[in-house]
Amino acid sequence: MIRPYDSDDADALWRLKRAFETAMGDTDDETKAAAYDAKLTGDYRTDWLAWVRRCTDDEDCLFVAEGDGDLVGYLFLLPERLAFVWDAAVLNEVFVAPDYRGTGVADDLMDRGLAHAREQSLPLDRLVLDVDGQNERAKGFYDRYGFTRWGEMVARDL
Repeated sequence: MIRPYDSDDADALWRLKRAFETAMGDTDDETKAAAYDAKLTGDYRTDWLAWVRRCTDDEDCLFVAEGDGDLVGYLFLLPERLAFVWDAAVLNEVFVAPDYRGTGVADDLMDRGLAHAREQSLPLDRLVLDVDGQNERAKGFYDRYGFTRWGEMVARDL
């Protein structure tokens, strides 16, 4: 079942977020792995959940998947009020617990996310996201949904 996030879901959502972040750092790049692992502190948890609360205060933009009495995935769009950051709807994160991959949960989350994005008032009718170039499974999923390259993201340390 896919439904909007509720603040009562905070602990279960954090478990999924932690798994998402850990998976992001699960590469052959030890520096990347250490960076992702180091940020997952108690303070980060508190700050991230406070940010989730602010994002979802006036808009259902975070959707969760329930299975076997617990959350098994989530899809987080940025709130419509932030659409001008990318001039589009922004898919911030999507994650499905490993035991539920290949079961249709990701498709259900994406379908709900796309429906929500279509309801937003956007400068450009697009849904954008940043995908890890090393995550072939995710890239294949997004390809299946018709995502194409649109620019290039670069970064630098502050």
